[in-house]
Amino acid sequence: MSDDLMQAALAYHAEPTPGKISVELTKPAETQLDLSLAYSPGVAEPCRAIAADKANAYRYTGKGNLVAVISNGTAVLGLGNLGSLASKPVMEGKALLFKRFAGINSIDIEVNTEDADEFVETVSRIADTFGGINLEDIKAPECFEVEAALIEQCDIPIFHDDQHGTAIVTAAGLVSALDVQGKRLEDAVITCLGAGAAAIACMRLLVSLGARRENIYMLDRRGVIYSGREGVNAYKQEFANHTDKRSLSDAIAGADVFIGLSGANLLSAEMLKSMAVKPVVFACSNPDPEIKPELALATRDDLIIATGRSDYPNQVNNVLGFPFIFRGALDVRASCINEEMKVAAVRALCELAREPVPQEVLKACELDALSYGSQYIIPKPVDSRLLSRLAPAVAKAAVDSGVASLPLPDDYAPTL
Repeated sequence: MSDDLMQAALAYHAEPTPGKISVELTKPAETQLDLSLAYSPGVAEPCRAIAADKANAYRYTGKGNLVAVISNGTAVLGLGNLGSLASKPVMEGKALLFKRFAGINSIDIEVNTEDADEFVETVSRIADTFGGINLEDIKAPECFEVEAALIEQCDIPIFHDDQHGTAIVTAAGLVSALDVQGKRLEDAVITCLGAGAAAIACMRLLVSLGARRENIYMLDRRGVIYSGREGVNAYKQEFANHTDKRSLSDAIAGADVFIGLSGANLLSAEMLKSMAVKPVVFACSNPDPEIKPELALATRDDLIIATGRSDYPNQVNNVLGFPFIFRGALDVRASCINEEMKVAAVRALCELAREPVPQEVLKACELDALSYGSQYIIPKPVDSRLLSRLAPAVAKAAVDSGVASLPLPDDYAPTL
C-alpha cells in the first residue's frame, strides 16, 4: 500500500467522526408521551409479551434485523493475530457492509480471549440479542470448533464468513470459469494451495457441488496432504489424497484448477505452464496474489485468472455473499445457514453473471462494456441486483429445507 493510500485510510477512519458505524433511532422521542412509550412505563408491555412468547421479540424489538459481527482478532485479514481490539476496524467494516448492501443493522463485538471455550460461552450468552451472528477473523482450527459449538447452542444463524462466504463466492466464480473454459466441475483436477479455514470450506462446498475428492490436492506449508502423512489435523485429513505427489510442482502438473489461499508469489510461471489446457487460476492471497495476473497472462493465453483485488477483473469478494445470505435467512427467520442455502447462493451468483450487465454497473466500474466470459465470471459488488437475486434464493432454500420459521412471501423481493 502506498503512503498516500495509507494516510487516506487512516483519515477515512478518523474524520469527521471516529469509526464507521453509529446508532439511529427508529421511533420518535421528542415528547413526554414518546418517552413514556419508549421507556417507562410503556416498555413494560412488550417485555410482558416477550416473556409470554419469545417469538414476540421479533415483533417488538429490532432483533430480527440485527446481526453481530464477532471476532477475537486471532486471524485479522492477512495480518495474523493482532488481538481483539485491533480487529475492531475490520468488524466495523463488516457492519458497514451489512447496512450498505442489505439494509441489515449490525454491531461489532470484540471478545478478548484466545480460548475457544471462553469465546463460545461469551457469544452464546449474548446470542438472544441478535437475529444472526457473523463470526470473523478467528484462526484455524479453533474457528471450526467455535462455529460448530455455537450452531449447536444457538437457535439463530451462525456463519463464519472467512469459511463459508469465501467458499460461496469462490465456488460461484469457479463454476462459471470452468463453464467458460468448456469444462465441468465434476471432471476438474483441483490443486488447492492453503489448508486453513477458507481453503477447507472452499473444498467442502465444491464437493457439495459435484467436485470429486480424489481430484483434489490440498497443500499446507509442509506440502501435499496425502494419506498416511503424520501431523495432519482432522480437518485437513478430510482432504488427504491417495497420491505420491508431494510438492506444489507435483500437484499442479496437469491440473485444471489452481486455488490459492496462501501467500504471495508462490505459483511460478513454470508451474503455470505445466497445468492442463485452458486452466483456471484463483490467486486469492491479499494484497499480493500467489502469481501476478500480468505474469500469469503473459505465460498462458488460454488462462482465466481471478484474484481478491478490486484492481483486476474477476475479484473474489465476500461482499458478494454474506449481506444477501443473511438478508434471506433473517427474512424467513431461519434457525441456521445450511448447505442447501449456501448452494442456492452459489447458483444465484452463477445465474446473475450470465445476464446482461446494467448500465449503472458499467458506470460505477468505469467500463464501456462487460459480458460473461474470461474477464467477467462473477458479478460486481456494486450490482444492485445481488440483493433481489441472492436473498430470495437463500430464503427459498431455507424454507424448502425446513429450517425457516416463516413462509416465503409470494412477492418477496427485498430492496434497500
